Amino acid sequence: MDVTVSGRKMPVSDSLKDYAKEKIGGSVEQMDVRATACEIVLYREKNPSIANAAICEVTVLIPNHVARAQVREEDMFAAIDVAAAKIARQLRKYKTRVKDKRREKTEDALGAEKAAAKKAVPESDLDLDKLMDELSDDEVVRRKEIKLTPKTEDEALTEMDLLGHDFYLYIDRDSGNVHVLYRRTGGGYGLLMPKE
Repeated sequence: MDVTVSGRKMPVSDSLKDYAKEKIGGSVEQMDVRATACEIVLYREKNPSIANAAICEVTVLIPNHVARAQVREEDMFAAIDVAAAKIARQLRKYKTRVKDKRREKTEDALGAEKAAAKKAVPESDLDLDKLMDELSDDEVVRRKEIKLTPKTEDEALTEMDLLGHDFYLYIDRDSGNVHVLYRRTGGGYGLLMPKE
């Protein structure tokens, strides 16, 4: 795996580079997820009113997936430590999902009925009128074009967790419809899909 450490608008000392490679690169290699590259970007906010000015961004490339983490701390070494723990947690979650998915496929192939019982039923208790009222006062501050690819619900959930986002937009592989998977504030996940 190729680990690169760079600084954004700041020089990075050799000791800081070595520390980042050791902590974050070690965490990624320990997870054994066949990562192809790990990019670590270190920088500081110039605004003196920001308490946690040291920022560490980590991007790990896994076959067909990308894991990202961004951490703000007072000290750069502390930011690297927290980023290493955060990316390790994401990769552990990814690895567990991949193993569970393989196990489910094996159980399905053997005809086990337990695999069907494990599938989650999406909840539909979202109050869209209340949500629209909250959004009516806001304005769009950023637009982003994305490439939608067909995925299963499990693949979308894995991508959302690896990216560290609260929602994920994708095309459902089975129905061909656009779905939005989102993290609920009370815990768990929700799924928005068009009515048939």
